[in-house]
Amino acid sequence: MDKKEHIAIFTTASLPWMTGTAVNPLFRATYLAKDSNRKVTLVIPWLSKGDQEYVYPDNITFSSPKEQEKYVREWIEQRTELLCSFNIRFYPGRFSKSKRSILALGDITESISDEDADIAVLEEPEHLTWYHHGKRWKIKFRLVIGIVHTNYLEYVKREKYGRAYAFLLKYMNNWVVDIYCHKAIRLSGATQELPRSVICNVHGVNPKFLDIGMKKKEEHKLGKQAFTKGAYYIGKMVWSKGYKELLKLLRDHQKELDGLEVDLFGTGEDSAQIQKAAEELNLTVRVYPGRDHADPIFHDYKVFLNPSTTDVVCTTSAEALAMGKIVICADHVSNEFFKQFANCRTFKDGESFVKVTHQSLTEQPAPLTDSQMHELSWDAATERFLKAAELHKPPTEKKLMKSRSKSFMTSSLSLDRNLEDASAFMHFVGTGFVSTVPNEQQLIELGLKHPSKKHGFSFLLKTWAK
Repeated sequence: MDKKEHIAIFTTASLPWMTGTAVNPLFRATYLAKDSNRKVTLVIPWLSKGDQEYVYPDNITFSSPKEQEKYVREWIEQRTELLCSFNIRFYPGRFSKSKRSILALGDITESISDEDADIAVLEEPEHLTWYHHGKRWKIKFRLVIGIVHTNYLEYVKREKYGRAYAFLLKYMNNWVVDIYCHKAIRLSGATQELPRSVICNVHGVNPKFLDIGMKKKEEHKLGKQAFTKGAYYIGKMVWSKGYKELLKLLRDHQKELDGLEVDLFGTGEDSAQIQKAAEELNLTVRVYPGRDHADPIFHDYKVFLNPSTTDVVCTTSAEALAMGKIVICADHVSNEFFKQFANCRTFKDGESFVKVTHQSLTEQPAPLTDSQMHELSWDAATERFLKAAELHKPPTEKKLMKSRSKSFMTSSLSLDRNLEDASAFMHFVGTGFVSTVPNEQQLIELGLKHPSKKHGFSFLLKTWAK
């Protein structure tokens, strides 16, 4: 009998850091593991105590990986009411303040044994491979699928010398994804073109938001006023997360929007500046600390304003739609998935923003249909992922297709493989000068041995030759 298909999901963040790459891979692992014929492992970073104190909110820290695993499992089980039947493994990481993200230390492919190495899903494949210095992902795993979450080029362009950095980063991203991934899934066309990539939104929303939407639908049926508040926005309070665009629209059209009241919710590095900019407006714009989007305080808002163009697929927009709200967003490629919903209103410029805002505040949202609610769910997102990754076919059919493909394209694949080997070797040499190893305490906490020299040049060349 064939062994169970094993999917190892590697990601760049973990709860309690409430970022997209902590939350979405966790939901993906949960819903993929619903199929008892599949084995699933979620691989997440383990940070030193100092990094935990800096990154995790509300002074939450963990003394051991087991303690953090317990926290993660309880969080997802409370929200899905599903038994978490997947495994959790940790790799050593460190938080980079300059990049505002977690970087992997050492060879994280070792988190999965060679016996279990079957399919690897790299959530943010560029991020996970920029500094990868170890075993080749494509050699260790039968299939490597990257899921592109972040529009890194757009973020980099907003920094000093941003266009020059974005030019270099574009080619670096292409290079590492080509070397390490068999296929890439881009959540939307907002991300850069990558080798062997397809565009598909493989994210869903927390079921709690759909529950809220169902309650609002029932209130509508009973003739009750489902929404009693006006407009709001929620997001990490940094300028690049839509606040710059929103406050500019409000500032430029204060006269046309006279009487509009907007509540902003968020916490972040730019909170003080954003609050000051909001206070300078002639409109009523209230600023509050960030909180969970499922909090009852948000249930009665009718209109979600989100003019951001840096997101790939905005999670909070999907959550607002699931709660039955009207979502006003930019007519941008990142919002293409949302256009299928009647409650999604797009604008092209300031004039159309004013128009759709006035219109939305005077209308009632259309009740979500059953098919729309399914489309927003993680069940539907999992179906889309399996199809986009070509994992929806029976195992025997997948093996047959792979065999035919190999026999038909042997010479071409051989040439491509040689070129890829040379390119990967260059990356290995380059990362040898920048990669770092876990500190002593992390090694003890994770039960890891000191890195050996087995990933030296001679070992790597022998591995490639296999």
